Amino acid sequence: MAAAYCSRRQRFTASRMWFRGFYCSDKMYFLLCSTILLFLQMGSCFSDDDHEMEEFLKREFSLSKPYQGVGSLGSSYWELMGDAMVTTEQVRLTPAMQSRQGAVWSRMPCHLKDWEMQVHFKVHGQGKKNLNGDGLAVWYTKERMQKGPVFGNMDNFTGLGVFVDTYPNEEKHLEAQKKRYTPRSERIFPLVLAMVGNGTIGYDHERDGRPTELSSCNAMVRNLKHDTFLFIRYVSRRLTVMIDIDGQHEWRDCLDLPGVRLPQGFYFGASALTGDLTDNHDIISMKLYQITVLSQKTQDDEEDITVPSVDNIELLRLIEYEEGMSSIAIFFTVLFSMLGCIFLIVIGLVVYSHWHETRRKRFY
Repeated sequence: MAAAYCSRRQRFTASRMWFRGFYCSDKMYFLLCSTILLFLQMGSCFSDDDHEMEEFLKREFSLSKPYQGVGSLGSSYWELMGDAMVTTEQVRLTPAMQSRQGAVWSRMPCHLKDWEMQVHFKVHGQGKKNLNGDGLAVWYTKERMQKGPVFGNMDNFTGLGVFVDTYPNEEKHLEAQKKRYTPRSERIFPLVLAMVGNGTIGYDHERDGRPTELSSCNAMVRNLKHDTFLFIRYVSRRLTVMIDIDGQHEWRDCLDLPGVRLPQGFYFGASALTGDLTDNHDIISMKLYQITVLSQKTQDDEEDITVPSVDNIELLRLIEYEEGMSSIAIFFTVLFSMLGCIFLIVIGLVVYSHWHETRRKRFY
């Protein structure tokens, strides 16, 4: 990333190396080396372009145990919607029952310019692979508390949605038509993907959001015995999403996209939806950190953002379309292009021959 800082993963690795020195045979030597490594690791908190970041937990935008007053009118920063309910261990957005949808939304708009959201979640149920549904979403949007078909939230939303999609609608749709994915277009579910909406863009359910997807990664998150986490960072108009689902306490990159423009004053939330197939969708915690970037401000940083957008989104769509073309589509495209060129050449020769013959007869 252009603007780097010392992540919790780096601090954890460095501290683990430091403590390991106490258990080595030559304690003083290893303690000295480990301490040096610790300072070197901390030195990586500063990037080459002199960006330094600090983070502060914002409790008024965070949701965690014991969930005091969550859902109670006026006594909490968070509000429940639909079938969501609070237990001692989690906020359950949906139980493993058919046709349920629920959500939890912050009551206060967030006016932070740069922020980082860490979501501790759990998806589990009795359904087997690809027989479960439908998934959950984490939101940063202008609208709040609106039921709808997009993982329990409204369609044509304004803002950012990060989806944990557990059911492959597109795959089932293709199977019904006796079609299959091409190698380039196949996606492995469950899937984590991001979308930015401006209030006029709809989410395509039959294609699992493919037309409006910024980027995605596969994430096997169902029925795991260890904790699963989702990490969303928005700093200097750069959107980064990472996951920790392997039980190794390490973040894995999912997407990293510059040029994302999100207004301030939107609301954080999480929602989930079930249809004919079911799952429990649980939120254990949502922790928001304010990110302070200690660097020179540019004129672009001062620009007021009113409508969510992504730079060069049309170019991204074109690249996605070209890369997603099947070999058969490419073959027919090339074939018809060649036939078109041959047709134009023949027409040109006929016209030229007719013109030449007409000109020749003028001399007789």
